[in-house]
Amino acid sequence: MASSTGKEKSVNPVLRISQLDALELNKALEQLVWSQFTSCFHGFKPGVLAHFEPEVKAFLWLILWRFTIYSKNATVGQAILNIQYKNNLSQTEKYQPLSKHQKLWYLIFTVGGRWLEERCYDLFSNRQLQSFCKIKHYINFGSGLLKLCGLLNFLIFLQKGTFATLTERILGIKSVFCKPQSVRQVGFEYMNRELLWHGFAEFLIYLLPLINVQKLKLKISSWCSPIAGLSNSENTLAAHGKECSLCGEWPTMPHTIGCSHVFCYYCIKSNYLFDMYFTCPKCGSEVHSLQPLRYKIEMTELHA
Repeated sequence: MASSTGKEKSVNPVLRISQLDALELNKALEQLVWSQFTSCFHGFKPGVLAHFEPEVKAFLWLILWRFTIYSKNATVGQAILNIQYKNNLSQTEKYQPLSKHQKLWYLIFTVGGRWLEERCYDLFSNRQLQSFCKIKHYINFGSGLLKLCGLLNFLIFLQKGTFATLTERILGIKSVFCKPQSVRQVGFEYMNRELLWHGFAEFLIYLLPLINVQKLKLKISSWCSPIAGLSNSENTLAAHGKECSLCGEWPTMPHTIGCSHVFCYYCIKSNYLFDMYFTCPKCGSEVHSLQPLRYKIEMTELHA
């Protein structure tokens, strides 16, 4: 039974995208744990954790390592994606869990390496001795060399897809599926609905900016309201001049556009600048000339 399981895992390699997704999930979990931990110190003096931040982070990553790699041979991201680590140094095709030495070295390379990278700058930044400067130079050179090796390993991983990180390659640990992967069945009906909806949404995004909503609203309001006669007499202007045909308030600096209706100067000017083909919402007349209303409207008519 174990032999068949090992063969199934050997013929079902983990996809590159799955391994990269597992690494991203691990980073997201670490950021979430750190943000939740730092939120507990919001009521304290600012900068309480600044002096001990590398050590606190190393302690949290140690706890994560204890309950993930050490106990389950898989990180949290790998467990979500049905992946776990396999001892690739074993000669058998059966599944072999990680040895204790591999787990300890994994802890040293990941947690210890990050702690040393964050703490070494504080250890040697204020040292002026020549020996400390040499040590700092060697550490910087080693850090750059490791990053270069990590880049080369990633390029090899993109081609072969075996070891996603340099630590996995050095320790000889390989990602395998915990259970055989079933054949994926794609529901084409669901995909057709999604494609249709996305196409319709893109069409609306392209079409909506071309629609003059203000003009359409004014046109509808002109249909709903009764059409007034086109009269240029002073009595008609006085009757219609008690309110702006756009805002419905007492007109401020009343102006006309050639019909018997009155508009506030700012209302008609802004609408005309927005739409050169603006028409009166009451009667549908186009803007012939924007002129101030010269007929005097008594303020007592407002209370009439």
